[in-house]
Amino acid sequence: MIPIQAFSGRRHRLASQMQKGVAIIPTAPERVRNRDAHYPYRFDSYFYYLTGFAEPEAVLVIVAGVDKDVSKSILFCREKNIEYEIWNGFRYGPEAAREAFEFDETYPIAKLDEMLPRLLADQPAVFCALGDDTAWDARVIGWVNHVRQQSRSGTTAPAEIRDIRLLLDEMRLFKGPEELQVMRRAAEISGGAHRRAMQNTRPGMSEYEVEAELMHEFRRHGAQAPAYTSIVAGGANACVLHYVDNNARLKAGELLLIDAGCELDGYAADITRTFPVNGKFNPAQRDLYELVLSAQAAAINAVRPGNTWDAPHNAALQVLAQGFIDLGLCHGSVDEVIQSEDYKRFYMHRTGHWLGLDVHDVGEYKRNGKWRPLQPGMTLTVEPGCYVRPADNVPRHFWNIGTRIEDDVAVTETGCEVLTGTAPKTVAEIEELMRDRKKSKSWTKTIG
Repeated sequence: MIPIQAFSGRRHRLASQMQKGVAIIPTAPERVRNRDAHYPYRFDSYFYYLTGFAEPEAVLVIVAGVDKDVSKSILFCREKNIEYEIWNGFRYGPEAAREAFEFDETYPIAKLDEMLPRLLADQPAVFCALGDDTAWDARVIGWVNHVRQQSRSGTTAPAEIRDIRLLLDEMRLFKGPEELQVMRRAAEISGGAHRRAMQNTRPGMSEYEVEAELMHEFRRHGAQAPAYTSIVAGGANACVLHYVDNNARLKAGELLLIDAGCELDGYAADITRTFPVNGKFNPAQRDLYELVLSAQAAAINAVRPGNTWDAPHNAALQVLAQGFIDLGLCHGSVDEVIQSEDYKRFYMHRTGHWLGLDVHDVGEYKRNGKWRPLQPGMTLTVEPGCYVRPADNVPRHFWNIGTRIEDDVAVTETGCEVLTGTAPKTVAEIEELMRDRKKSKSWTKTIG
């Protein structure tokens, strides 16, 4: 768990970058699933990054430049309500939240509309995520207009509305030691879930049964939820990049692609592994799998300070293009296959994305039109793949084979750290693990 001092430190850093003005950061609203039942609540990532406060109906206000370099952090949250807690569980209330989360001031959320115009008065700028939520935009503009109406008394309204995400995205892009510690644990739990899936997969099971094994491992080790909807894709389903139905029957002779990771204390893990349902790769599956694994090794080797963001992708692409040529999937030279983008018939996505509080985390990939250099503290995924759909000019023994291998990688001072190493990924490791499955356990019984 991240210490509270880390959150207050982030608020001070943000205020120093704002220099003078008021930032308004709300958390996410609760969402109704059906009738009076809600979806499981998940806070807004920006709000949580600055507060560590996980309750709904809360707003953070940071007043920067109160007195030279001094700033003030104010939390608006739900009041303490014992009757509510009988039905729905504990809530802090303003007084306890101020002490527990190190805010300068705390108030009931009901006072927000009353107090915001006062806080915005005579401030040069208001910082918010303008355009993210139209209803919230209207409230901010309403508060600014309320201040503007006091101009005859000498009060001035903020002259600028600035996007707070420009500052926060850059802060969140670089993970501190406390964040990396949580991400390592999330990766460890998720890696164990992939091992469990490999150990328990049998021909005849349904994809959702394997998904249940993942969920079991996530929760029993303390993760609060999956970081995203798990992809459990057998056979041809693995050639659908965002397949989430997870309801098909698994067959011997097919591969199973699993893209799944847990969320722990707000931070995401994101792992993909591909393995044979019956525990043994056939020659065509092995050829494509080894190709993707080699491409990933080249990409991970390119994750180091000084290399640009696209270096891992380009390294993977060189290996994949040569492999596609060698296997008869593409024709011509490596340069020709890349320049013509013929490889995109089998590899149509890039090789990674930022990772953190969001599984596709915030942060710019380019600056001034150029790919940005990798720096220590950045955390990303490395995930090349190969997806072969039936086609007249494609060798039949490769049809309906989808393979992706994904790891979470942190840039270090001297290279990189692979966070997700507990999930087996070589052919030998996978086949050995699946060979040792308990023979007596049958998963083919159908309930219903």
